[in-house]
Amino acid sequence: MTRTKRGYIARRRRNKIRLFASSFRGAHSRLTRTITQQRIRALVSAHRDMGMRKRDFRRLWITRINAVTRETRVFKSYNRFIHNLYKKQLLLNRKTLAQISILNKSCLYTISNEVLK
Repeated sequence: MTRTKRGYIARRRRNKIRLFASSFRGAHSRLTRTITQQRIRALVSAHRDMGMRKRDFRRLWITRINAVTRETRVFKSYNRFIHNLYKKQLLLNRKTLAQISILNKSCLYTISNEVLK
């Protein structure tokens, strides 16, 4: 039987995986099997930590808004402020409220006065 030369498709697939793992240490960037295992682990961790990062940022925004609302003494707490925002149908998300509270406290003060009316 004559010898068949393999095509380039498998090599191209392995090279693509190797490019992903080029920054990994040791065998994790050299051996094909361990590269595929580490790639799976890395993608799983990235997907899991995406949710963690969203959660952490939401906690940070809530903490910032709470600190400023207590400092201005318009509302006693964060939850009263958010509750009154929803009652007045002023739909501002927590990220923008946190940015306003850091950069322009007087603007947040006017928003809170608008809510109280």
